[in-house]
Amino acid sequence: MSRPFIVTAKLPPDIQGWAEGLRRAHFPPERNHLHAHVTMFHAFAPSLLDELRDFLPQVAREYAPPAARISGLMDLGKGTAIALEAPGLLALRAMIAEHFHGALTDQDLYEPRPHITIQNKVSKEEARALQAELAPQIEPRDFAFPALELHRYLGGPWEWVKTCAFRGKERA
Repeated sequence: MSRPFIVTAKLPPDIQGWAEGLRRAHFPPERNHLHAHVTMFHAFAPSLLDELRDFLPQVAREYAPPAARISGLMDLGKGTAIALEAPGLLALRAMIAEHFHGALTDQDLYEPRPHITIQNKVSKEEARALQAELAPQIEPRDFAFPALELHRYLGGPWEWVKTCAFRGKERA
């Protein structure tokens, strides 16, 4: 069985802790195998591991931590997410996608809508109820992603492979 690799943007500790609490409270426990995260790429082929291990640290060395803003809730149909505005992260993702042109899966060919999933695989009614409950509590908040992370998909849970901290300077 093929075990693809996933690239995420690491959340800072305060946002991570807050989002983890929401996941524990609202994600079906039997499906909650992961920490709160922001997925950048869903599935790189196992054959790309060496290139990912080399390229992601190069990117992180060059770029400053991308800024983001919590902008509200996102309706996932049968789930709920924290919506993010993150143009710098999207630009970085586009550059990584260009580097791996021809190797992306269909799921990774689209421009994503950055978010942190806090509930998934529930009924539409449950999702709408949570969104109505949380909407007044979600306030805009600025933060920066401290790193990229590489994980191996294990059929539900993920195995951490590498963290690549952003160390570059702000660009004018």
